[in-house]
Amino acid sequence: MPASYLLKTEPSEYSFADLQRDGSTEWDGVSNPVAVKHLREMEVGARLVIYETGTHKSAVGTASVVGVDRSDPQDPKVRIKVGRALGAPVSLATIKGNTLFADSPLVRQGRLSVVPLTAPQYEFLTRA
Repeated sequence: MPASYLLKTEPSEYSFADLQRDGSTEWDGVSNPVAVKHLREMEVGARLVIYETGTHKSAVGTASVVGVDRSDPQDPKVRIKVGRALGAPVSLATIKGNTLFADSPLVRQGRLSVVPLTAPQYEFLTRA
């Protein structure tokens, strides 16, 4: 099974609706060393959940990795392709209330913009 990650984005800068319009994009602007490490670990086919921050604070859609360029280890280039909108957004409060996420960096390291997900976490977020 491919690895799964959650990518956080500020919708005023680049929303899931923007990704739907564009079809694909290069995921950039990541500076946190731990988040950059997770980008470097990504492989083509990795499953993604797009999470909008700001006032939304919800998982809103899916995407997948279609290209990875690790030529610059400090700034890996990851190309993603839109998947589908979730049937209903999954709020941060819902995520925090689920024991699947008790040890997740999503709730323990709130500022981390690229978060690895376990298969059960991915399934929970994308069932909507």
